[in-house]
Amino acid sequence: MKSKLEHEEILENEDIEITLFIDMLFYKYGYDFREYSRAHMKRRIKHRIEIEPNMNTVSDFIHEVLWNESYFRKIVSDFSINVTEMFRDPSFYKKIREEVVPILKTYPFIKVWHAGCSTGEEVYSMAILLHEEGLLSRTQVYATDFNDIVLKKARQGIYSTESIRDYEKNYKASGGRAELSDYYHEAYNTLIFDQKLKEKILFSNHNLVTDGVFGEMNMIICRNVLIYFERDLQNKVFNLFKKSLCYGGILGIGSKESMHFSDVYPKFKTLDADEKIFMKRHV
Repeated sequence: MKSKLEHEEILENEDIEITLFIDMLFYKYGYDFREYSRAHMKRRIKHRIEIEPNMNTVSDFIHEVLWNESYFRKIVSDFSINVTEMFRDPSFYKKIREEVVPILKTYPFIKVWHAGCSTGEEVYSMAILLHEEGLLSRTQVYATDFNDIVLKKARQGIYSTESIRDYEKNYKASGGRAELSDYYHEAYNTLIFDQKLKEKILFSNHNLVTDGVFGEMNMIICRNVLIYFERDLQNKVFNLFKKSLCYGGILGIGSKESMHFSDVYPKFKTLDADEKIFMKRHV
């Protein structure tokens, strides 16, 4: 049985190895996770080691990723954030209907950016909301993620029916005005979203850590992504969003996220504190 001192030394060495691994990803492959939460990165690395049959230590993992690019391509999605569902946090969408839609209706053309869109369920949710509010026909939705694997699934718009009851419940709680089934058809235990929704969505690769301004948007949605970033990176991303929003533009973030610490916070006014919806000030 290891002593407390030996256990602490193992943990310290693992932390050093994880730092080396993150640096290696940046210098060899150009993926920058250096300002991601170390706790998040450590959890994902440990999980990968546990499920790989011939891997026992972080050192084994580093060696495989360093010398085997195909393996790196296989596991890079481990470090992206892919927790999502249709109309996730229904109260957020309900508040968008009540507080934000009247603002969006004042624009002749609307540009919406879903940053960190994962597999796309929340993007299609917003497209449905905009359709029901009579806005989708004059809206372009840009949905981005750095993970090409999840982007491929998002483009397809094909999902398992396993969670459909929860999706239906979320839709109704969000203020849905029809039936969610009006927007998809079922085939072989999957649901496939209507092509008319897809026509207004452009999925593309964009990395919030390394890439720049995406365009001048009327609304940016980035929910439950920033909680995986260290504070300096969060601030950098908030600056990116400020630059990417028109005056009067809307920013929606996750319920557990905050921009109060950011140096751009004074540039926004709060539309709803509970749902974390903000508007970029005109001055």
